[in-house]
Amino acid sequence: MTVALISGVIVSAVQVVLDARRVSSDLDSQAAQTIAMVKDAATQAVFSIDDELAQQVVDGLFAREALHSARITHPDGEPLGSRTRALQDDFFRPLTDPIFGSERTFRTPLTRDANSSAIYGYLNVGYDTAPLARVWLNRATVTFMSVIATALILGMVLFYVFHLLLTRPLLRIVHSVKQVDPAHPDDRLVPIPPGHDRDELGLWVNATNNLLVAIGDSQKRHQEAEDRVSRLSRYDQLTGLPSRDTFMELLERDIADAKERNHALSLSVIGIDDFKSVNEQCGFRVGDLILQTVADRLTSKLGSTRFTFARLGSDQFVVVERGLRDGFQAADTTERMLEYIGKPMMVENQTIAVTATIGVALYPSDAQLPDRLLQSAEQTMMLAKQNGRAYFQFYVASIDQEIRDRKQLEKDLSQALTNHQFHLVYQPQINLETKRVIGAEALLRWEHPERGLVPPDYFIPVAESNGSIVEIGQWVLDQACWQAARWSDEGTPLRIAVNLSAVQLRQPSIVNDILETLARHNIPAGRLELEVTETSFMTNLSDAVEKLHRLNRAGISIAVDDFGTGYSSLTYLKQMPVQHLKIDKQFIRDLLVNEEDTRIANTIIDLGRSLNLSVVAEGVETAEQEYYLSQRGCKLAQGYYFSRPLPSKEFETFVKGFHQKFVENNV
Repeated sequence: MTVALISGVIVSAVQVVLDARRVSSDLDSQAAQTIAMVKDAATQAVFSIDDELAQQVVDGLFAREALHSARITHPDGEPLGSRTRALQDDFFRPLTDPIFGSERTFRTPLTRDANSSAIYGYLNVGYDTAPLARVWLNRATVTFMSVIATALILGMVLFYVFHLLLTRPLLRIVHSVKQVDPAHPDDRLVPIPPGHDRDELGLWVNATNNLLVAIGDSQKRHQEAEDRVSRLSRYDQLTGLPSRDTFMELLERDIADAKERNHALSLSVIGIDDFKSVNEQCGFRVGDLILQTVADRLTSKLGSTRFTFARLGSDQFVVVERGLRDGFQAADTTERMLEYIGKPMMVENQTIAVTATIGVALYPSDAQLPDRLLQSAEQTMMLAKQNGRAYFQFYVASIDQEIRDRKQLEKDLSQALTNHQFHLVYQPQINLETKRVIGAEALLRWEHPERGLVPPDYFIPVAESNGSIVEIGQWVLDQACWQAARWSDEGTPLRIAVNLSAVQLRQPSIVNDILETLARHNIPAGRLELEVTETSFMTNLSDAVEKLHRLNRAGISIAVDDFGTGYSSLTYLKQMPVQHLKIDKQFIRDLLVNEEDTRIANTIIDLGRSLNLSVVAEGVETAEQEYYLSQRGCKLAQGYYFSRPLPSKEFETFVKGFHQKFVENNV
């Protein structure tokens, strides 16, 4: 509007100025025409010195309204005829007189001939500028007002057009932009003003919306990345359970709540037994699926109202039970967890059964600080693993020392084979019918330089848990085969029995390793008997059966050791290539004393006979036991009644003496 108004003022001013110049020029033209009309008559009057004619000429000029004065004079200035009229009194004279002057005078010399230099007089005419100035002023006013009005109208039109096409859409856009949520900029995009889809405003709005969408996408990706980082740090990606750090926060909250309510809680650390062998045998994908299944079973079976779950790492889980009545309730829960975990699971078209060992610590009796409570349960679980599998153990005060002893034992065990601290002893196996030594069981002994003789029941579980049993077991097999070959060369061909650990049986190369050992010592496969426990083939039955069948087809005998103490069933015995069942010595020890043990021993002997399997009784210590077993149909036996495990030289002496004594008794 200001630009239009200023432009109108400038244009109208220019037009008024130009019109003033034109009026001034018209005034000069009129004076020239008037003078030209009376010049000849005025010249004649001056030349004739005719006063009357001169006055007539002057009076004739006053017929014009604008004429103010007229005078015809001689060259010396003496008037011949003259007349004057007062200037018109006009309201706008103060405005127009500065522009045009109050009057304009014109003087023309009077001559008879244009080329003559003789001047007879002068004609003086004075014009009043008021009439023409009034016309100019009226026209200037109309011009100025019309131009200003035109400028104002044009400005109003442009203002309205700009308001419709630009200002109002921009205000709507500004209002829409103000409504945009900075946290979610793409939730409310800016609408395109009607009619501006294809013009610059539409392009600008589209560009703004694209920018808002890009910002929203960037924020979402950033938030997703933050959520992923938070979840990676707070939750286990495999099982979805809280991670160790997150669990510690939850445990602090649970302990604070238990303290406030004066309640007890239990913390159970669960370790999958021999999970490393499962990974090596079945693959890491199967291992991951097993961990997921274990986590799902725990969370679905126990629920989440009274329990907090987490994965500590690797094969370890932790469960906190709140609102305990007493330790017996914690024991019941732990037994249920063992049951849930121990059920066979179908993974990658394989039926796999795993077991777990659980360490339990109680708040507030065992520890009152979160980290100490967790440490107590972890240490208890580690200690429980060396004592066995598939059971739970509660925290005791002496656990710290036991853990330190266990660590030192692991360190010493790792150096025992290199330092030649192992040796084998051999316990004879007697045929109860022929009373002859038909074989020997090779037993491992560890002579520690400081501890002395370390019991196998103490260090074998440690070797199995850390995997060193594979190397130790191969050494035992190699030494036993070497000894069997030596006895054969000396004329005493005996069958040698070697214990095969569950960890060894899971090794992919175990069959080839055994057959290569037999070939290296050049002894028939029939001279070797492998003793496996029932738990050796429970983890992956199909794989264990396939390997044992390959060994049996090569001529190696298979015996089930400690029969009756594990999970054996007729289904397993039907699938396994077994030739011998060994009755565990705990049933022989109280034979004829404990009715239940006697019944179990009899059942195993009858089972072996029905399946056409040889039954070996371990731990025979008295003549009464030997006689009873012989009468019940048990064909093979070993134990202190016949001989304790002996070094190779003493064993050879025993065999010769035992056979000689039998001959003498028969004679």
